[in-house]
Amino acid sequence: MSSIIIKGAHVVNEGKIQVQDIFIKNGRIEKIDTSINVNADKVIDGEGQYVLPGLIDDQVHFREPGLTYKANIFTESRAAVAGGTTSFMEMPNTVPNTLTQKLLQDKFDIAQDTSLANYSFFMGAANDNIEEVLKTNPRDVCGIKVFMGSSTGNMLVDDDKALENIFRNAPTLVATHCEDEATIRRNLAYYKDKYGDAVTIDMHPLIRSEEACYLSSSKAVDLAKKNNTRLHILHISTGKETQLFDNTTPLSEKRITAEACVHHLWFSDEDYRTKGNFIKWNPAVKTAQDRAQILEALLDGHIDVIATDHAPHTLEEKQQPYLQAPSGGALVQHALLALLDMVHAGKMTLEQLVQKTAHNTAICFQIEQRGFIREGYWADLVVVNMHKPYQVTKQNILSKCGWSPFEGHTFASTIEHTIVSGNLAYSEGKIIEVGSGHRLLFNR
Repeated sequence: MSSIIIKGAHVVNEGKIQVQDIFIKNGRIEKIDTSINVNADKVIDGEGQYVLPGLIDDQVHFREPGLTYKANIFTESRAAVAGGTTSFMEMPNTVPNTLTQKLLQDKFDIAQDTSLANYSFFMGAANDNIEEVLKTNPRDVCGIKVFMGSSTGNMLVDDDKALENIFRNAPTLVATHCEDEATIRRNLAYYKDKYGDAVTIDMHPLIRSEEACYLSSSKAVDLAKKNNTRLHILHISTGKETQLFDNTTPLSEKRITAEACVHHLWFSDEDYRTKGNFIKWNPAVKTAQDRAQILEALLDGHIDVIATDHAPHTLEEKQQPYLQAPSGGALVQHALLALLDMVHAGKMTLEQLVQKTAHNTAICFQIEQRGFIREGYWADLVVVNMHKPYQVTKQNILSKCGWSPFEGHTFASTIEHTIVSGNLAYSEGKIIEVGSGHRLLFNR
């Protein structure tokens, strides 16, 4: 494993920005100081650049196994490191669904051989697999995923007894997708009765409505409070839901936490006119007011982390009519660039960005020795040129699906280098295809 020194960069870490050198050796940050004079295998001139902890994305769908015509762990981890995301946690609605410990281990084995980013995988919960859920090792698995709304295969947990059992007995963090299925079905039936097969994308946030989200999220919060569950609610999409969460307790002591996704911070229902199914997600992108309230909740501590819910589908699938087109999109390559544009626009600071994409995710999941720029920690770093524009084109999209909702957009910043567990995984527009990724471990 080679050594790397980053010279004279603006280091963004733990609420401060300081010009420092960083020396990396044997995968870890050996030294941080104002001036370090050592020989290293690789020297990165950081003058005028910014060094951030690599993003830790707690919600991605990399489609392997079973759906690899859309994506796989190798292709999407390439997109991740090109975008400054150094660690990911992947969801269990692959094919087959990750509902046994054997199937969970199969995914870890694939990632060990192919992932360029650090990785962990959620164990899936269903109405009937509590015995397998209970075998989950909190030390080396990020959490249990519960779909309290539509999902792939056998993963909708809609039995109250099963939910109670999971919330009462889960050996580690429970992450939930919260949309009330009965409400969605009722709304869908109403619009199909009114418009037949001509239901259009602008009705998506009316079908997958604020009410559907709030009913399910509030139910999850109630279950967690009743059972003292360590609950993490994913992709909050409404302003109303943000009031379910506490911003007075230190994050390390919270039993209930929440996540915002890049697309709910960037898009609104006004964008359906131009983006159509390419911004069709579950939960739906909703109003500009919801977007503003989610950002406010993120910055005041009601919402704790930012993720992507990266979930690619093929171009052909997304070009189908609204009712047939699947929900989800490719975001992991451009998430940091989008957030940096929000910094440029004055919507958040660099320090807040780092807090919500790295520090807090590490605290929330109790990740061992990652998420901060500290001596002795793993070197998961991204070097950013804040003032070098980057245009998203079909040619530079690395996700296997080959499209992005940001295609054609020019971001204000550029990712120059990404370092994963001490290895240079991406540099100046090129992927360095070595097995950089390590399995994440958790202090539990």
